[in-house]
Amino acid sequence: MAMKLASVLLLMQLSGHFSSGTCGKVLVWPTEYSHWMNMKTILDELVQRDHEVTVLTHSVSILIDPKQATSIKFEVFPTSLTKSDFEDVSLQLINKWTYDLPKDTFWSYFSQVQEITWRFSEIMMKICKDAVLNKKLMTRLQESKFDVVLADAVTPCGELLAEILKTPLVYSLRFSPGRPTTLYETMKKADIWLIRTYWDLEFPRPLLPNIEFVGGLHCKPAKTLPKVLWRFDGKKPDTLGPNTRLFKWMPQNDLLGHPKTKAFITHGGANGVYEAIYHGVPMVGIPLFGDQPDNIAHMKAKGAAVRVDFNTMSSTDLLSALKTVINDPMYKENAMKLSRIHHDQPMKPLDRAVFWIEFVMRHKGAKHLRVAAHDLPWFQYHSLDVLGFLLACVATAIFVITKCCLCFCRMFATAGKKKKME
Repeated sequence: MAMKLASVLLLMQLSGHFSSGTCGKVLVWPTEYSHWMNMKTILDELVQRDHEVTVLTHSVSILIDPKQATSIKFEVFPTSLTKSDFEDVSLQLINKWTYDLPKDTFWSYFSQVQEITWRFSEIMMKICKDAVLNKKLMTRLQESKFDVVLADAVTPCGELLAEILKTPLVYSLRFSPGRPTTLYETMKKADIWLIRTYWDLEFPRPLLPNIEFVGGLHCKPAKTLPKVLWRFDGKKPDTLGPNTRLFKWMPQNDLLGHPKTKAFITHGGANGVYEAIYHGVPMVGIPLFGDQPDNIAHMKAKGAAVRVDFNTMSSTDLLSALKTVINDPMYKENAMKLSRIHHDQPMKPLDRAVFWIEFVMRHKGAKHLRVAAHDLPWFQYHSLDVLGFLLACVATAIFVITKCCLCFCRMFATAGKKKKME
């Protein structure tokens, strides 16, 4: 009996030990559109592993639907913006980036992109203030005692929430626009960065130990397609045949995984690019804004895509690019090579993302992976103290040499005068 009791107590202890790492509380600060679709894949997996996931979102969210049946909890806070205001600003910035940016010089392009990102950050900072200045909301969040904050780095606030709640921070992102200096200082405190890319898309470069590539975490095997697909957003027609399925969103992953798919015409978003890599489908890229030109440039350099300029293309250009991708076997071969690289990983991207989130929860952060450079003052970070010391050494050497030269010159001059007087 005593042995049985000891065994039960041991099992309870072990259960408590493992539950601290596998049953945590996650607070999420998401971003709209495709960013949310990608992050939701992580959240669904966390819920499957018995974690408690709470998404903090504002009342004017475009794609995030708190009413949708899901095991994810939603904490919705009011904001001073209306939904139409938020949609209008988002569309204005996207349209400006797509149609109005000058392409003639780097500096003119860069300054306009910076202006767009700053305006976007201003809008998101208003929403962030509505959250952090809501005392009742912050009290509820503090009382919940979250184990980690998971945030998309494109929109500011996740880092501030982590600071207020004194909680470890994990970022999920593909790329991040420029931020104000004080916000950048806060962002540097992130424990782990989950970057939505991988070496199938990227080129070799050194990385810090708290950066993990998780590109393609949303990808999965294709499902069987019905005979007819129809993108239709409206009332279902009464005469719809049994072999026809209506979709508000087309099942892109399933279409790309179909054996008869020859090419993928895409704007170059990271989600679509990785679905094409996953299934080994070559691309015709028509990038619009954000990271899309960079994604297509990488795929083109790897021989798996042809790029077409959205602002100058004609129907002939598009048809020519499509024929090139379909008829030249090199593009399919290169796409399949990238697909094999993507699948040949010791751990699936989604499992890797969840592992590191759980790692941060288990260890109350991952400060041991952060480089000391994050804690250096700006003049030390840029080695200005070393440069100042070297300049001081050079200046001292020049001063000493100059003084010595002047001294010798005076000595020789004095000696010459004495000889003349004699």
